[in-house]
Amino acid sequence: MTNHVHFLMTPATKHGIGHVMQTIGRSYVTYFNRMHERTGGLWEGRYRAMRIDNERYLLSCYRYIELNPVRAGLVTDPGRYPWSSYGANAMGVRDPLVTTHERYLALGISRGERTTVYRALFSQQLDERTLFSLRRGRRRELALNSERGLTPGSDPGV
Repeated sequence: MTNHVHFLMTPATKHGIGHVMQTIGRSYVTYFNRMHERTGGLWEGRYRAMRIDNERYLLSCYRYIELNPVRAGLVTDPGRYPWSSYGANAMGVRDPLVTTHERYLALGISRGERTTVYRALFSQQLDERTLFSLRRGRRRELALNSERGLTPGSDPGV
């Protein structure tokens, strides 16, 4: 996106996401500033994270993130956005930055079956209630689960 980035991560440790963001802040920002002959911070504020408690919301987050460039009018098809995981998830394109999640693997036995099922998820836009929940959860760092929608997360980065 032009003014923000989304990562969908499953941390291996309690503070894994924080450490990743810290590393990005230290290495990428230095590189970016050097390449563009600038100084200072690259981000407006600290990162925000929310906990995803079940498969329904995990797949909704995939859709939210990969449809974001479409909603923003940057592309008409999520597969046309070059910095998206859609190519890996929906088309089976190998991407060294994408690690296949176990819930994604459960979509089908073969890669072809998984990509077909995954693309079918995109045949409909996310409903307004889900969009609201995802946006509100991200802003307030709440946990998402199917029983209660948004709930306060004791450790949203995990």
